[in-house]
Amino acid sequence: MPLEWSGLSPDLLLIIDRDSGEPLRAQLEIRLRDAIRTGRLQVGERLPSSRELARMLGLSRGLVQDCYTQLQAEGYLVTRVGSATRVAAGAGVPSAPTPPVLTPPSLVADFKWGVPDLGSFPVADWLWATREAARAMPTAALDYGDPRGSAALREVMAGYLRRVRAAAADPERTVICSGYAQGLGLALRALARTGVRTVAYEDPGSPATITSAAAAAGLSAIPMPVDGHGIDVHVLAATDARAVVVTPAHQWPTGVALAPERRLALIEWARRRDAVVIEDDYDAEFRYDREPVGALQGLAADRVISIGTVSKSLAPALRIGWVLCPPTLTDQITELKRRDDRGSPTLDQLALTRMIESGRFDRHLRRMRTVYAARRTTLVAALAEHAPEVSVSGLAAGFHAVAHIDGSAHEQDVIAAARSRSVGLYGMSACRSSRATEPTQLVLGFGNVGERAITAGITAISAPLRGR
Repeated sequence: MPLEWSGLSPDLLLIIDRDSGEPLRAQLEIRLRDAIRTGRLQVGERLPSSRELARMLGLSRGLVQDCYTQLQAEGYLVTRVGSATRVAAGAGVPSAPTPPVLTPPSLVADFKWGVPDLGSFPVADWLWATREAARAMPTAALDYGDPRGSAALREVMAGYLRRVRAAAADPERTVICSGYAQGLGLALRALARTGVRTVAYEDPGSPATITSAAAAAGLSAIPMPVDGHGIDVHVLAATDARAVVVTPAHQWPTGVALAPERRLALIEWARRRDAVVIEDDYDAEFRYDREPVGALQGLAADRVISIGTVSKSLAPALRIGWVLCPPTLTDQITELKRRDDRGSPTLDQLALTRMIESGRFDRHLRRMRTVYAARRTTLVAALAEHAPEVSVSGLAAGFHAVAHIDGSAHEQDVIAAARSRSVGLYGMSACRSSRATEPTQLVLGFGNVGERAITAGITAISAPLRGR
C-alpha cells in the first residue's frame, strides 16, 4: 500500500553526482526509474513536487519538471491537474500474488482465559487523561528520565497499592515495567545475580511463562503442588529453591486463596532460607464473595517482590506494570530495566497517573466488577441448567472459572467437540507442568464474553460437557 502524505511533500533520497560528467537530468531520470523498477517507489506513491525536489537536490525546477515530463511520457509517472505526481499503475515491480487471508470461523463464544472485556476499555477517559498529561507535561519529561519510571506515577501507584492492596509500597522502590513478563524477567535476572540458582512455581500455574523466563535468567525452575489451601510450603522447603513465584490472592488457575497459615509459613521459609517470594498480583481488583485479600508484600516487604499490571484492569495492550522491590534488590532491578529499554513510555505513564488521580480508574473498576459479576452469575446458571453434572470452582474472584468434567470425558475430545459447535474451550493441561489431561478440567474465561454469548455457548456444548 502506498504511503499517503498530507500537507508537505514527502522526502525522497536520490544521489546526484556532480563530478561524474553525466548530465544532471540524465542522472535524475535514471535514479527515478531505478527507484520505481526496484519497488522503492510503489504504484500510486506520491513524489515530491518539482519545486521541493529541486530544492532538495540543488537543481533547477525546470530540469526537474522536464524529467517528470519525460518519465510521464514513458509511462512511469502520472500527473493530474490539481493533484500530486504519482507512480503510474503498472510501472513498478510486479507484486507477488497475495495469498488468500484465511479468516477463522467466528465462534458463538470463546472462553479464552486471561482476557478482560476489551470492548469496555474506557476510551474516552484514556483520551482525556492523555490530553491532560500531554498538556501539563514539562518539557524535561520528554527526555529518557529515571529508568524506574515517572516519579508522578510511582508516587500515585504506591499510594493506590497501599490503599487498595495493603502493600508496603514505597515510590523509591517501585519500578515501572512493560507488563508482567518484563517484571518477572527483571526479578529473576536480579536474583540470579545474587546467587539464586533455582526458582519454584505453582503447579498448576504458568509453566511456560516461568520456565522460559527462568531459562533466560540462567535459572532452573521446578513445579510445586497446589492444593485447596494454596502452594504446599512443606514440599517447597524440601527443595534447594531460593525463590518462588506465587499468586496468593487468587491462585492461577485454581482460584484458591493462599491460606493464612500458609502465608505465614511461606514468609518464614523465605527468611529462614534467605529466599525471595515473587508475588504475581494479577487480578486482585475483582472480588465477589469474600473480603479482599491483601498483598503478601505488605507482610514482608524485605522478602517479597510484588508484580502488578493494568492488563486485567484496563487492557493488555497498554503494557504498563510495576515491580515493588525489596531494598536489597531495587538498584539491581533498576539497572536491568535501564539496560533493557531505558524506561517505559512516559506519556502513557502520565496518562495512567491522571486516570488514578481523577478517580476515573476506580470508577472503571467498580463498573467492571458489576459486569464480571453478572457474567459469572450467567455462567453458573447456564451450567446448572444445561450441564448440571459439571461442578465449578475458583469463582470468588477474577474472571475465569474451573469446570470439573466427568472422568469418562477426555479433555481434548471435549475441546474438539466444542470447536465443532463454534465454541472455544481451553483445558487445564496447558497449566500443568506435566501437560497431563487428567483429571479433566477446563479453564473458562468469561472476561471478554458477553452474557448472551455465555448462555448460547454453554447451551451449544451441553452434550460434550456431559460426556455425550
